[in-house]
Amino acid sequence: MSPFYGNLLVRLNAGFLMLASAGGLLTDVAGSFFGRGPEAILLGDAPGTGIGFIEAHGLALIIGMTLWRIAYSRTWHALLAAVHVLLGTANLLFWQFFIAADLLAVGYATTAAHWLFVVAHLAALAGSARLAAASSH
Repeated sequence: MSPFYGNLLVRLNAGFLMLASAGGLLTDVAGSFFGRGPEAILLGDAPGTGIGFIEAHGLALIIGMTLWRIAYSRTWHALLAAVHVLLGTANLLFWQFFIAADLLAVGYATTAAHWLFVVAHLAALAGSARLAAASSH
């Protein structure tokens, strides 16, 4: 994969992480501290359990902001594939959250996006490896 398209993929990924995690973080804060929004039903009796939501969405926001500003390297594809494997797997393992909070549309969209990014970054990584191998001969 050319550096132009690799950087574009990283930027699209960073934008997705920033937008999705900012929305999640706002929902987390509203449910944890104000008993409002879709997470209120889950966090109303135990607002402290929101720490995991806030940490996950906060870290995804930090990763997105960092990747938006950082210089492109093909090694970012491996890191981003791993990030999305973690996030996509967590969504699947805790799917009941989306059901209980009546957020199935969000669950479908974000989980699909995570796995699409996994595939895209693994393909970019494989393409970069082939390109590097071909240019070394």
